[in-house]
Amino acid sequence: MKYLILMYGSQRDYDLMTTAGPDDFAPMHAFMEQFSKDLVESGEFVDTRGLDAPVHTRRVGQQNGVPVVTDGPYAETQEVLAGYWVVDCESFDRATQIAGRLASCPSPNDVFADGYCDVRPILDHAPEPEL
Repeated sequence: MKYLILMYGSQRDYDLMTTAGPDDFAPMHAFMEQFSKDLVESGEFVDTRGLDAPVHTRRVGQQNGVPVVTDGPYAETQEVLAGYWVVDCESFDRATQIAGRLASCPSPNDVFADGYCDVRPILDHAPEPEL
């Protein structure tokens, strides 16, 4: 079964990271590289991506049935999706165990110290629409 591991942060985290130098990111990058390498070696890796800062976000909604586009960042947003992994593993418990390893990821100025992940099963198929 495939699971989506969603890692969250905040705009504040992205802002604090801009004050860190490249050497400050080396432990975090090494951790993430090893984390993904371990998943490849275990055969559970499907995909991973980090996401750009919330300031580069566009929110698409609707008003009176017409699409409305708003550029980020959004002052009311307390949390933002920072990145994700797709894993293919034996159980929800295993996917949760994998996500739990992310709690030990080092980060510049400990900006991710209060970060967290969601683990969500990915449906194999969508139900057929009723006509």
